[in-house]
Amino acid sequence: MRTAAELSAAMGSSSASAPPEATLFADGGSRGNPGPAAGGAVLFAADGTVLLEVGRYLGIATNNVAEWTGLLAGLEAARDLGLHSLAIRLDSELVVKQLRGEYRVKHPGLQPLYQRVKAVLRAFSHIDVRHVPRNQNKHADAIVNRVLDQAARSAGK
Repeated sequence: MRTAAELSAAMGSSSASAPPEATLFADGGSRGNPGPAAGGAVLFAADGTVLLEVGRYLGIATNNVAEWTGLLAGLEAARDLGLHSLAIRLDSELVVKQLRGEYRVKHPGLQPLYQRVKAVLRAFSHIDVRHVPRNQNKHADAIVNRVLDQAARSAGK
């Protein structure tokens, strides 16, 4: 099991490092806070093609739970594809800072998700986590909204 310092070192970016095998964009959202919530992620190959999309409906949850769930879903998918080097892009500055260890994950409801994310991150030899503006995370956001819309339609039947 890697320590927080080892995870932090693996998350560092270095110009000497090979480019990442893929880029993960993840997002989460809730309609109401809490409210109907979903997490979503998209993995892009180095050439920009979509490797896969994943979305998870959560039922009633907070936006923060949805953000962490989207990240977890994307990381699990990247791990399952056998990727070892990953760029991670999130529009949640809070989650980025929590991942980097700049902020603590205090909320008890987020602790299990945080621990699961940390466990999955150990599968990667190099990760580069960065915050991006919302307009650069539109694909993952669209997945979240598609999942929420589908759940709303299903509930209305």
